[in-house]
Amino acid sequence: MFDPQDSNLKKFLKSPLHLWLLALTLGAGFLSAHPLVLLAGLALYAVGWIHLPDSGLFQRWVSQNMDRIASAKSRQQIQAFRERRQSLIAGLSPQRLRRYQEVAAVCQDIEQATMDGGAGAPADADPRLRKLDELMWTFLRLLVMEGSLESFLATESQEQLPVDIQSSQAEVAAMEADIKTATVKGENPAAKLRLLDSKKERLAVLSKRLDRVNEARENVTLVKAEQDRLVEQIKLLRADAIAARNADTLTARIDATVEHLTETNKLFSEMDQFKDLVADDMPQTGERLGFSAGAGTAAPANPPLPPIINPPSRDYRLKQGNRN
Repeated sequence: MFDPQDSNLKKFLKSPLHLWLLALTLGAGFLSAHPLVLLAGLALYAVGWIHLPDSGLFQRWVSQNMDRIASAKSRQQIQAFRERRQSLIAGLSPQRLRRYQEVAAVCQDIEQATMDGGAGAPADADPRLRKLDELMWTFLRLLVMEGSLESFLATESQEQLPVDIQSSQAEVAAMEADIKTATVKGENPAAKLRLLDSKKERLAVLSKRLDRVNEARENVTLVKAEQDRLVEQIKLLRADAIAARNADTLTARIDATVEHLTETNKLFSEMDQFKDLVADDMPQTGERLGFSAGAGTAAPANPPLPPIINPPSRDYRLKQGNRN
């Protein structure tokens, strides 16, 4: 079987060209049962090993097999991506799924306007419209991020963290005063000190949890702002596609819109809890990957959302706030 990791000679050994060489030289010599013919066949077989691995015929065979392997790998990547996308879509809440479908409808309007405008290639083959798939993939990931953050906030809101922190602070202050009094009286406060350390650690954990909640609230606002910005950019594409009916204008607008995704992708990279979304980049292919909520393989109804770990940096949020 063809293996891309094999050496050139080993590839030749596995090739049909080698089988033909073997049959026409040594095979013919053995069938003739004549020593001179067998020696001539052996000599030709040796010469074939010297020259044929570098021949254009063999190199074309290698190239065809490499292309076949690359094509199969690309198909696997595309299928895995579509399944992953459907898994994320299936995990959206009804409200977010409706928003995704509404924006997908705008992209479909762009496709239709492009075809009506005489752009030439059909939507599935138009290289410019492949970027619509990238825009919708980014929008889907923003919806997933919003859902994850709001799920986290809903869970944490069931507990009264500020009240617990105030109570813990008062408890720590009272214990510190008690230990100070015991020390003045000459008592040994070792047990109380160990208890105080435990209470302080609990207070520190509560404070970190509250920080995470506050950061998550800010991140939800930021993610929603990114969603709104992306939706308006896609609607602007639709306006250009319908009004201008100019292929160059639409191409320039799509390119500019995709360039704006740099900041959004930076948002992904600075949120550690969404590393899986950052890693799930679109396969590099000339094929349209689509964006319809109904395309692809069915997925579980409610896949788990990523856990909340670290929010984006404060400098990035300030930058986003100034831009909005």
